Amino acid sequence: SGEVKPPVTIRREDLEDWLGVARYRYGEAEAEDQVGVVTGLAWTETGGELLQIEAAITPGRGKLTITGHLGEVMQESAHAAFTYVRARAEALGLERDFYRRVDVHVHVPEGAIPKDGPSAGIAMATAIASALTKIPVKRQVCMTGEITLRGKVLPIGGLKEKLLAAQRGGLRDVLIPEENMPELREMEPEALEGLEIHPVRHMDEVLRLALVRLPEGFAEGKV
Repeated sequence: SGEVKPPVTIRREDLEDWLGVARYRYGEAEAEDQVGVVTGLAWTETGGELLQIEAAITPGRGKLTITGHLGEVMQESAHAAFTYVRARAEALGLERDFYRRVDVHVHVPEGAIPKDGPSAGIAMATAIASALTKIPVKRQVCMTGEITLRGKVLPIGGLKEKLLAAQRGGLRDVLIPEENMPELREMEPEALEGLEIHPVRHMDEVLRLALVRLPEGFAEGKV
């Protein structure tokens, strides 16, 4: 008929009428500091996402259980994280053979979504250390970085997308591998707005920044 229809304006408050009630609320910062819960940063084909990582301790004999539909590389990261914590047991105020009496369970929620890659290593180590020491993790902290058995923090990919996810989720302090710092110079200022970036080289630095307090007598050391 050639009739030109007027444009339709869709407002934020109209979305529920058009699309229905929101089914999920993923990708937000924790409401309070929690023991054994860390916010990691992940890269996916659709962009960056927040990755909640949980660790729980139960009586046992040193078994490490990993759940959440994790790929092989991510499972290896969890084992490396546990080895670091065991090596730093005394510095964390734990008995050297603590693992002989407990089991550790690492879980990454949203189990229907497959996850893989090494960049959650430092988040897993932080969650395990927090659960064992019963010291909460600061809710405004998130992190990304691969971990070695000695606790070194290695560089990761997808940094810009991960920083944007931290912004969307309302996080403030972002821990990233020091080797990734040069990438920040190539990013638009908007990608860093509201974020405090903390470069780290070793897991001991991560714990110093992420935990609400350090175990009594803790001293940074390279294992």
